[in-house]
Parts: sequence; structure tokens; C-alpha cells
Amino acid sequence: MLMEIPKDKKVYFASDNHLGTPNSTDSLIREKKFVKWLNEIRGDAHAIFLVGDIFDFWFEYKKVVPKGFTRTLGKLAEICDAGIPIYYFTGNHDMWVQDYFQKEIGMEIVRSPKEFTMNGVKFYIGHGDGLGPGDRSYKWMKKIFTNKFFIWCFKWVHPDVGVRLGQFLSKENKIMSAEKDAVFIDEESEWLTKYCKRKLESEHYDFFIFGHRHLPLDVKLNSSSRYINLGDWITHFTFAELDGKSLSLKKYQG
Repeated sequence: MLMEIPKDKKVYFASDNHLGTPNSTDSLIREKKFVKWLNEIRGDAHAIFLVGDIFDFWFEYKKVVPKGFTRTLGKLAEICDAGIPIYYFTGNHDMWVQDYFQKEIGMEIVRSPKEFTMNGVKFYIGHGDGLGPGDRSYKWMKKIFTNKFFIWCFKWVHPDVGVRLGQFLSKENKIMSAEKDAVFIDEESEWLTKYCKRKLESEHYDFFIFGHRHLPLDVKLNSSSRYINLGDWITHFTFAELDGKSLSLKKYQG
């Protein structure tokens, strides 16, 4: 996708809010901080990329969605109504997003890594789960959880039970939560670094932007390519900002 950014505008990237965890009280504090950030950036935002796991659990029934998150959903709808595009990438905790965000809010849903070219700069953007070598148990489980038959079966579970079960599994299942992934050894051992370098063997990208790892990272892949991990809005409160052709990883202090 091609995108031209006006001189007085910027593009913002954030991921891994996991709203709803560890409890409603603590989640609300983080949610208010995130909404404050959204309100501050909307003035100069040309586009906003939400790169997965904004919610700790999200599943849509035909007529029911999870309760809560009114401030976030309202602010996102307000931004979309103002004509600012928001790209919502599904992650490993919100892979069951269907069409609610698109129809009710106006966000564009992106379900797999996607290429974007902004002001001539080439990006490869995705949540990051299931990419790179290893992690076979999660990749196998993701195939099951994204299977249309499994989703159809789960919709027959009453929402009061289904949402509660989903929230429990989202917190307790270490394979799905990727808690084991949030350990950084070094840049060369980083499995998303390996994935990026493998992609560069066949095609050039200036920037790879991922979430999922909950670790803010800025890794130089070669003389002209970088891998940015967005961190999270649980402990780091980090985001990326594209100003023209310059991309920087920042921490929100609000």
C-alpha cells in the first residue's frame, strides 16, 4: 500500500496494550493513559497503526462483543470519524476480531503482515506472533484457534461463559500469552531478527515493525534496514513515530 505523508503530519505505531488484564482496576489506569496519548497525537496524525493485542481477549459473537473498553473504542471512533485512518492488526490475543471494529468504528482490519510504502520508505508491518524459526507449539495452536469450524463451535458457548473462559485462558495459557517470549538474550538470538534477515534475502525493506515481544527494540539489520519492536503499554508505554522519512521509538510520559 502506498501512502504519502504531508510535511506537517506524522504516522504513529503502538501495540500490546492487553486491556482487561490483570484486572479491571489496573487496566482502566492504563486505558486512560492510552486514550490520553491518542487524544494528543490526533492533531498531527496522518495515520495510526495498532499492531495487535490491544485487548487481552476479544471474541465477537454475531450480536455480542466483550463488555468494557468504552473510552478506547469511543476515542478510536472519534479519530476515524475525523478522517484519520487506523489500521488494526490482529495479534495472538485478539485473533478473533471479525467485522465489529470495521463497521462500528471504521478501522481497517489487517490479519497478517503487510507491506506499506510511506513517502518512498518501505515497511513490513505485523504483530509478529508465529514468525521466524521454532515455536511449533504456538504455530500449531494458532491453526486450531483460527480454524473456521473451531470459531463456529465456540460461538455456541453462551457469551457469559465463553468470554469468561477466553479471559482465563488468555491470562493462564503460556503458549498463547507468549510470556516465555518476553526474554531478550541478544540481537542476534532474537527470533524476529532472524525472520527479518531472512526476508531481506529476497526483498529490501527499510523498516520491519512488530509487536508481540513486549520489548522496545531498535535493531540494525544491515546498513539500510532496521527492525523495530514497539514494546508495550503495560510496563514500557512505548510507541514509534514516523516524521517524514525518520522513524524513532519513543516512551510516552503523559
